Amino acid sequence: MYPSCSAETRLARELDAVRPSLAASYASALPGARAAVLTRLWRALAHEPLLWIAQREPTADGLTLRLSDGRRLHGPPADPYATAAYVTEVRLEKRVYDRPAELMTALGVPHGAGFAAELDHSTASLALSRAGQQELGASEPVSSREWEQRVVDGHPYHPNCRSRPGFSVAEQLAYGPEHRPVVRLGLLPVDDCLVRGDWPKWLWDGECPLIPVHPWQTAHVLGATAQDGPDARPLMSLRTLALPYDGALDGPYDGPHVKTTLSARLTSSVRDISIASVETALTVSGFVESVAARTDGLLHVTRTLGAISAHSPDLAAVLREPPESYADTAAGERVVPVAALPLTGLPSSPAWLAGFTRLALAVGLRLLDMGVALEAHGQNLLVMLAPDGSPRRLVYRDLADIRVSPARLNRHGVTAPDGLAARMVTDDETALRRKLFGSLVAGALASTAGSAPVLREALRTAVRELPHTSDVTALREAPLPTKALTLMRLSPERPGDQWTLLPNPLS
Repeated sequence: MYPSCSAETRLARELDAVRPSLAASYASALPGARAAVLTRLWRALAHEPLLWIAQREPTADGLTLRLSDGRRLHGPPADPYATAAYVTEVRLEKRVYDRPAELMTALGVPHGAGFAAELDHSTASLALSRAGQQELGASEPVSSREWEQRVVDGHPYHPNCRSRPGFSVAEQLAYGPEHRPVVRLGLLPVDDCLVRGDWPKWLWDGECPLIPVHPWQTAHVLGATAQDGPDARPLMSLRTLALPYDGALDGPYDGPHVKTTLSARLTSSVRDISIASVETALTVSGFVESVAARTDGLLHVTRTLGAISAHSPDLAAVLREPPESYADTAAGERVVPVAALPLTGLPSSPAWLAGFTRLALAVGLRLLDMGVALEAHGQNLLVMLAPDGSPRRLVYRDLADIRVSPARLNRHGVTAPDGLAARMVTDDETALRRKLFGSLVAGALASTAGSAPVLREALRTAVRELPHTSDVTALREAPLPTKALTLMRLSPERPGDQWTLLPNPLS
């Protein structure tokens, strides 16, 4: 059933040892997981600037890629905005491939072997995640945390959507949010710390601050013995967890969220916390909160309450407000991460999707015009829903990767605060639009719509009501930027973001 020596095989063996009750569900989930990862990989092959692809030729039944070595790779038409797993196999010359790792190995491109191993792990872990959700059932979520724990498939467009190298099966079951575990955080006392904000009293041992640490980090990176900390619930990013509200772990809503360091490569990035981000955490939070106040109440930013670092990206933490801080829960308002919106069924209504798209674009473009480009993908962006399900306001969290334009701010009579990290500050129009359009339009809105035709109609309806600015003109007429996620994984010698351009749904 499983290819020998593959991650699928290794995971199956581990599963037999630690959770045999999931073995059958895992096996039945594998074909769908392969198709989901292969669909993401085919999107990348069809649209990213990969130098070993010489030509892309649409055909009557799909798309043929001519490789630089003369071979031909054929598959179905590639919708860059589709989220359904519609690619079950592709053909390289005369051989058919249904496993993305085997296809990448056969392509034989530079750095392809390492990427193939990641694809293999992504497929196996995705099947495990889907099997775990089947076992847990589908009770109706109440809090934003419960909604995001229903997001099983990870990044909607990254082939490494569920790659978790360095995690055993037991650790995935113990820490993965889709498995809905309770995670016991550790607390490490560190004398020499960088502390910003009002670090809570319960995170002090006398005069010594305590740093919340993820148990995976303690076991695999720090090699230290931590004090027992609070139980918490993992969120979509895995390394951020919801603390109990007033000590009630099973209450309907959560207390503060704690972002921990997790020095593992999940999808593309190692999830540490830089010293600079701790140093500037309160400055950035207060600044973006003040800019968001100019949106007439349409955008809330979860405030950073405190941040701490042991002068190392491997040992740091950030505390921030939970999204429910801005919801009138007594009046029936609820908060849902955008990544979880397809699970609610709401986007199936064209009118609802158009209204949500209009709200998201109005807010994102208004902040961009003022000089703040949000990385508003489906994990960072949440929507406040009225009792009838209509979108009312937006909530944004995690400010580590925004971009700030001093020139745009000055046009609105605002001065950028001192001390922003250098990588955050730019007046480059391309960089600013890439940040917002790549995350919001090609990310959050596209994955909510689920296909190019549905996204096109939602954007057409929403754009009619937007003000005529140069940013809106670019949104209407220019190709849509998005991160070249596969190119980035195949280019380890080039750190940082790389980009590609997708067909504009409005053109």
